[in-house]
Amino acid sequence: MDYDVIIIGAGPGGIFAAYELKKKSPALKVAVFESGHRLEDRKCPIDGVKIKNCVHCKSCSIMSGFGGAGAFSDGKYNITNDFGGTLYEHIGKDEALSLMKYVDTINLEHGGEGTKLYSTTNTNLKKICLQNKLQLLDASVRHLGTDINYIVLKEIYSELESKVDFFFMTPVDSITRTSGGFEIHTADKTYTCGKCIISVGRIGSKWMERICNDLDIPTRSNRVDIGVRVELPAVLFAHLTDELYESKIVYRTEKFEDKVRTFCMNPYGSVVTENTNGIVTVNGHSFEDPKKRTDNTNFALLVAKHFSEPFKDSNGYGESIARLSNMLGGGVIVQRFGDIIRGRRSTAKRIGENFVVPTLQAEPGDLSLVLPKRIMDGILEMIYALDKIAPGTANDDTLLYGVEVKFYNMEVDVNENLETRYPGLYIIGDGSGVTHSLSHASASGVYVAQQIIDSD
Repeated sequence: MDYDVIIIGAGPGGIFAAYELKKKSPALKVAVFESGHRLEDRKCPIDGVKIKNCVHCKSCSIMSGFGGAGAFSDGKYNITNDFGGTLYEHIGKDEALSLMKYVDTINLEHGGEGTKLYSTTNTNLKKICLQNKLQLLDASVRHLGTDINYIVLKEIYSELESKVDFFFMTPVDSITRTSGGFEIHTADKTYTCGKCIISVGRIGSKWMERICNDLDIPTRSNRVDIGVRVELPAVLFAHLTDELYESKIVYRTEKFEDKVRTFCMNPYGSVVTENTNGIVTVNGHSFEDPKKRTDNTNFALLVAKHFSEPFKDSNGYGESIARLSNMLGGGVIVQRFGDIIRGRRSTAKRIGENFVVPTLQAEPGDLSLVLPKRIMDGILEMIYALDKIAPGTANDDTLLYGVEVKFYNMEVDVNENLETRYPGLYIIGDGSGVTHSLSHASASGVYVAQQIIDSD
């Protein structure tokens, strides 16, 4: 065999799998194949001045490369089983939490020291939410910030670089089984290994689907989350973010009983774009460094859609809505809350006169022409509900960016070891459909590495 273990994908799952393998069993020959760039070479050409829209690079530096889609996120590691995936259903709640805490210690040892760990424990905000038909989910949250998150990844890569063979800009075409392991086929070469870990993230959803079809690995349809990113003055949510930083709040709509939730809250942050398989959607970042902070806070409001038979393509549904937004606005659309309520589109003039200054240059427009009415109604209900615990949320000047879509890979059939029907072939991280967060994906990488070490 060329390698004992080959890891496909250098996102959180792949990184922590490689880290644990080399830490606990340094004699193992390990390789990591990544379709994107190394960390320092990840540069998005959009500068907001000369280049304002996605130019569809061969490899999207925001979504691919060392660190995965989380490399330029705001580095929130949510230590909880209440959200972020269903890893605990495979390995147990105690084990999942223990591994997430272990990942936290590794981050602290590699540049994350001094960052704050927030917690919902003993907060009075939970009672206030319940009094207003909202539910605050339990979690401990380590906020690294986009800046410190980059430093942590850089230090981990520096430690692994001499111990692991990294193949960047080397997408894997296919995988075949052999009598003693697996063959990993790239465009110009084939590599062999005894065990293979697949950790391709959400960006690898279509690739993962093809691989599962080729190897006859059973899968199940997953959900898709569709909504908007809200931006408003940071002072309005300061009482929440100063204490909790990331507050996951859930609301059940009155008409349809759909659940709407806050997601990826970025105090004093910026709204950004991301590219998923050529579709431009919206996201948010925030920094640990006070000098890089803005006057605004942003967060997503998402409605989860599960589909029953005969429809199975939940991601395709989300993609069609995102493509419609791209068609109407050339990318991301921004609209004032007051304009939505009045049934009119936002214009450049109205955005220019708005009290909330947008942190992302987006096309003023009308989100009601993009989002299905049921989803839009749920989002508006949620904004009015949040206004009761954070007065000012439903102000005319609150900005809504659309669309935000969280694509979840179909859930791959894996056992309690995150192993497929083929011994030695593991599927982890967001690419498995089991995890949906940095902490869960990283923990899944550590877990599988430990299974491989224990089996040798």
